[in-house]
Amino acid sequence: MITSDEGAGDLQPLWLSDRPASADLWAQVRGEHAASRLWPLLLDSLDPHDADFRPWGCGELSPERMSSPDEHDAEELLARWWQDYTGTDEDDDQLTAEERLAVTAPFGQTWPGTASARRICADPDGMAEQYARAFLAQNPQARLGLVSAPCGADALTAVGWDGPANYDNDTATFSAVVRGWEHRFGTRVVGVGFSTLHLSVAVPPSALEEALAIAAEHFAFCPDNIWQGAHQDLVAYAEHLIDLNCWEFWWD
Repeated sequence: MITSDEGAGDLQPLWLSDRPASADLWAQVRGEHAASRLWPLLLDSLDPHDADFRPWGCGELSPERMSSPDEHDAEELLARWWQDYTGTDEDDDQLTAEERLAVTAPFGQTWPGTASARRICADPDGMAEQYARAFLAQNPQARLGLVSAPCGADALTAVGWDGPANYDNDTATFSAVVRGWEHRFGTRVVGVGFSTLHLSVAVPPSALEEALAIAAEHFAFCPDNIWQGAHQDLVAYAEHLIDLNCWEFWWD
């Protein structure tokens, strides 16, 4: 059991395995979630050679200061973040106003609203198991973490994960958005790193128009995916999302 070292020191929000996880074990524990109420996470560290396995092994977690996802409206959060990140600040020395608007074209500064829900015809849990195997193939050092939570989205807050803290240090806001994706697109939280989040997606977009709407949500949720990613404008990023069964986020 891992004790949080960020608060009073008496919360243990995480059970962490002492060795790398297996996809079969992850799938077994996830299948028992309805009864156990323990959500399994494949956890990666900041440095695979770090004996402390930061942030998990050393308790670099902050469950005490998180609010509840119930307190936040996902659509309002995304709209507010979009306005924050598309604003044309004259003092911004990173991008000119024209460059900033080009990144989020065709929407510019206009928030397009959230993407429409898709009919979930695939099995979200089966897709999560497939992605867990792919994730572990790329991250064989990942360990199993168990968190008491009603779903994967809420597990991020319950464990006190601080990955997006440079943008918002209340992880409950991000959990609220991921909850919506669970319902609209059949996503499941599979892997979490120091500042990365890895979701499986049962019903990804199949055409550019719907992919653009989802890409806008991703930009509001994690602008570094585009600002510092391989696809540095919304259209290129949206094309990348078409038929992609995993969404991966990284905050600087």
